[in-house]
Amino acid sequence: MTVLARFEERFQMTIDAPETQVVTTWKVACDGGEGALGHPRVWLTIPADTGFVDCGYCDKRFVIDRDHAHDDH
Repeated sequence: MTVLARFEERFQMTIDAPETQVVTTWKVACDGGEGALGHPRVWLTIPADTGFVDCGYCDKRFVIDRDHAHDDH
């Protein structure tokens, strides 16, 4: 079972995020990913208790891969 599948099973997401990315760092940057059509770059910290964070601009969800996460938290 993939990390994302385990996450979705655990949290029983009722509304899917527009995009979900599995990451190995607790701090991530999001700029919307569309060049000039994106949004200002924001830095987000994934809380250890939830294991994910959503971007306030584009709702992209970043999910930590705890098995391969770098210990920068």
